[in-house]
Amino acid sequence: MNLTEKKTKILHLLCSNRFSGAENVVCQIISLFAGNPEVEMVYCSPDGQIRQALSERSITFLPVASMTVKEVKQILRSYRPDIVHAHDMRASLIAAACCGKTPLISHIHNNSFNSRGISLKSVAYLWAAKKAKHIFWVSNSAFRGYAFSKCFAEKSSVLYNIIDTEALYQRMAMDRKTYSYDVVFLGRLTEPKNPKRLMYVLEKVAQKLPSVKIAIVGTGDLEEETKALCKQLQLQNAVDFLGFMDNPLKLLSDSKVMVMTSLWEGTPMCALEAMALGVPIVSTPTDGLCDLIEEGKTGFLSDDNAVLAEKIVLIVQNESVRKSLSDQSTEVICSRMNKDVYTAKLLEQYSAC
Repeated sequence: MNLTEKKTKILHLLCSNRFSGAENVVCQIISLFAGNPEVEMVYCSPDGQIRQALSERSITFLPVASMTVKEVKQILRSYRPDIVHAHDMRASLIAAACCGKTPLISHIHNNSFNSRGISLKSVAYLWAAKKAKHIFWVSNSAFRGYAFSKCFAEKSSVLYNIIDTEALYQRMAMDRKTYSYDVVFLGRLTEPKNPKRLMYVLEKVAQKLPSVKIAIVGTGDLEEETKALCKQLQLQNAVDFLGFMDNPLKLLSDSKVMVMTSLWEGTPMCALEAMALGVPIVSTPTDGLCDLIEEGKTGFLSDDNAVLAEKIVLIVQNESVRKSLSDQSTEVICSRMNKDVYTAKLLEQYSAC
């Protein structure tokens, strides 16, 4: 597809109806191309919570009732895209089943456990991977972690997530509130984010800092279990469950440290946002986070709950340590956020289609 011949229509396909990491990445991509007269992009997923986030960003939404081959085929017939850019394995599999001769680009945003070995998911994705013109992986660990990655090395490349820092600060300024939380967790309350482990880490933090204030931002299928464990560990006075927030950036900026306990990740957008806002991160040593966080420079990594709690307490209590981590975080993230390079890598593959 020669992008100079005509306006190229690109359909971004996602299975989730929420706004979270991969969805945030797609919104960033569409926003980056908003001023390009040769490219038109639309967002397609099941209808739901995502609708509000897309409306606020002025992104065209083509909703489906459910993510099935039949429904996606209807969207393809009506919109007639030149390229389908499918995000994560299930969306790529559905796209491969119905896109026909329309070029497919697959974009894998995480390194989930059930695709690392021989599994139904990893085997099923083989077909989509063969059909795809190109595969973007969000981190080296996501690529290496896929059981059959060597079969597709020639059509694969790592595309680290970026954020538009200027847009980030503008969006943060939309929230005029002031927040007083010491520790913040941003993420879905689902298995990959390991919120139950988070509660045990926070229990140790609260034992050392009885007055600590913690915000949990997000919802998910483990929400009730996590809240029950929070109560069991007698953390009700320390932890506030704030549910879903479309714009948690001011809350994040006002906090002293962000904590993550993920089992697997790609290159998490919330981590990039925290670093851009100068908020140190304490996390389990998971996938793309190992590429982002420099130990003792921009945050701390550990697979030990006691150590995670110790580092959180250190950052909350020690202003000089917190400032050093904050300054270096913003410096590192600014050096990595090259929108021109990121856009050029996408254009290269769109043009090759």
